Order: sequence, then C-alpha cells, then structure tokens
Amino acid sequence: MIVEERGSGPGTDVLIRKVDGHLAVLRTGLHGPELELAEELARCLRELVVATAHSSAADRGLVRAAVHYFVLRRESRGKLLPVRSLAAAQRVVNKVVRQLGRPDLLVEIHPRRP
Repeated sequence: MIVEERGSGPGTDVLIRKVDGHLAVLRTGLHGPELELAEELARCLRELVVATAHSSAADRGLVRAAVHYFVLRRESRGKLLPVRSLAAAQRVVNKVVRQLGRPDLLVEIHPRRP
C-alpha cells in the first residue's frame, strides 16, 4: 500500500491554509501598501512553515505562534484591547525570523498610517 504524504511535516498544511485563508479575507478590504505588507507577511510565514517543518519543536512553535498572531484578530474593546495591526504582526514575524537565523526573510515594507 502506498501512502502519500500531503505536507512537509506535522501541521504544515494546516498552517499554510490558515495563512492563505486570512490573506484572502484581507484582500477584500486592504489596498496599496497595507495589502502589500499583508502579502509579504503571508509569503514569509509560508516559507517559514515549510522551512521549519522538520526542525525542532521549539522552532516549529515559534513559527506556529507567528502564524496565529497574523491570523487571529482581536475585537477592539476601547483602549484596553486594540485591534492588532499588520505592523504589529510584522514586528512579531520579524522577531521570529531573527530568532531562527533567517534575516533573508525579514519583512521590511512600511505601511502608511491613517
């Protein structure tokens, strides 16, 4: 019996689907530099997911946390709990990129502030 392996590692497909799904939602409401930043963050996260598929659990955990930070948006509740911005996600993703020793994946797009 031949078994076809779908992903490069445990959870890889799921994380990439989460990133792609969130990016699809963002594409409906973002334009210009903000959309460009979202697309770059998604590209970087996809590459990190694949690159760390067979790495240590700690490295995979860092990438998983960055994916979840990008994907999971909080509802705004006044000053106590602001909506996460793409710039905040960029900082988190870049921190993970540096921790994993992958400066080639740094996301350096700066969105305009409203």
